[in-house]
Amino acid sequence: MTDVLTRVPELLAQHILLSAAALLLGLAVAAPLTIWSARSPRVARIALGAASLIQTIPALALLALFFPVLLWLSGMVGGGISPLGFLPALIALSLYALLPILRNGVTGLANLDPAVIEAADGMGMTRNQKLRLVELPLVAPYLMAGIRTAAVWTIGAATLSTTVGQPSLGDLIFAGLQTQNWALVLAGCIASAALALSVDALLGLAERGIANRRRWMTWTGVGGLIAGTLIALSPMIVPRPPVVTIGAKNFAEQFILARLIGDRLEDAGYRVRYREGLGSAVIFGALASDEIDVYVDYSGTLWTNQMQRGDVPSRAEIVTGVGEWAAATHGVRSMGSLGFENAYAFAMKADEASRRGITTLDDLARAAPELRLASDLEFLERPEWSAVRDAYRLRFASARAYSPSFMYRAIDAGDADVISAFSSDGRIAAQRLTVIGDPRGAIPGYDAVLLVAPTRADDARFIGALQPLIGAIRVDAMRQANLMVDRDTDKRTPTDAARWLATEIDR
Repeated sequence: MTDVLTRVPELLAQHILLSAAALLLGLAVAAPLTIWSARSPRVARIALGAASLIQTIPALALLALFFPVLLWLSGMVGGGISPLGFLPALIALSLYALLPILRNGVTGLANLDPAVIEAADGMGMTRNQKLRLVELPLVAPYLMAGIRTAAVWTIGAATLSTTVGQPSLGDLIFAGLQTQNWALVLAGCIASAALALSVDALLGLAERGIANRRRWMTWTGVGGLIAGTLIALSPMIVPRPPVVTIGAKNFAEQFILARLIGDRLEDAGYRVRYREGLGSAVIFGALASDEIDVYVDYSGTLWTNQMQRGDVPSRAEIVTGVGEWAAATHGVRSMGSLGFENAYAFAMKADEASRRGITTLDDLARAAPELRLASDLEFLERPEWSAVRDAYRLRFASARAYSPSFMYRAIDAGDADVISAFSSDGRIAAQRLTVIGDPRGAIPGYDAVLLVAPTRADDARFIGALQPLIGAIRVDAMRQANLMVDRDTDKRTPTDAARWLATEIDR
């Protein structure tokens, strides 16, 4: 729990910075649009329709949509626009904040007492004077209610920014869900909820001050927000030495390897931080654009997803080809394989596979129409699945995607018959699963390779600190480290597992 709490302040600061910036940007767009919409019914219909349409898009999908858009824009202008991290999260959350502010503002202005407007006209007020002295003061409580709703929505949705590389309290939640570390999940949820409730309470105080014309209440609420924001952002305001950012995908092995790398770099004098929960496409893009400095990927993932290769040569040829391609096209340095493979491998309960006589994917194909497949969140959309499905004509009765931890729970509970397992996962042996053979070689090799960002590629001290990891991790040691984090009893943290793995390497 102590380790968890030490991570909260910096992630809270990032969460507040993103949420505040998104809310202010949303307000800056919504306020003039509200006034324009109140003056023109046609503009109101278009603006409210567009804002409502945005709300129908799930927040996670909206965040993901900006990755290809910003990547395309970056290519158009020759770089300088990051498709990852703060910018896509800011744009998506700002759009999400528009509807409640806009709807409340338009509703408030449209429902003002006509007698009040006529009185203002009778006094000879100009349109701007009516807006400033009559309409805005009367509509302010409605507008504040919209801002309160937008603030709560934005703070909650900001936890999803982890998926596009922006640090937030979602880092704790996603990491905790994948490793079933409920202390992490609770810390992230409690901190996010406390932040939303605190902001809502302070905005509510300001709203009551406006409605009752009590300035001290308004300024207390606004002042509390400003003071709280500055205090929370203090970890980012205080000057700190340069930091190395280590990336990780969204499962236990990645968390362990990230900390193994971090420990090596800290011993070499670097200060490190972790950016976790990134998808395969996002994490490589982050490395190529120097938003992270180092991470572990898998040769088959890069071969099929990034390089769009459909052939399946030997493992060594794939590792070499990936390294040459990464250097030539992105300036990314591949230091080589860590010594083990974590390949996709279909697995079943051993007794069920024996009962059905299934040992290869050819056998599985014959029984597949009666079986339910559970996969990780990416597999069913990856080219590897298309390749193996077409090679063996696999047609399952159903196929569902789960987070990796819950995929293993699904087969254990009988909710699935087959899973797309990972060959270095200790749960294969722990749950008595049988790995189904691939006699046609449809699944490529997945050697764990250490990738370094362009700006670190020639850093001799950096490379020297990580060089001892190359070829040093046995697959049985990696399985044991993974099981330490994934098992239900005597569960260990990724940090503990990384330290254990380091002792195995140093033997």
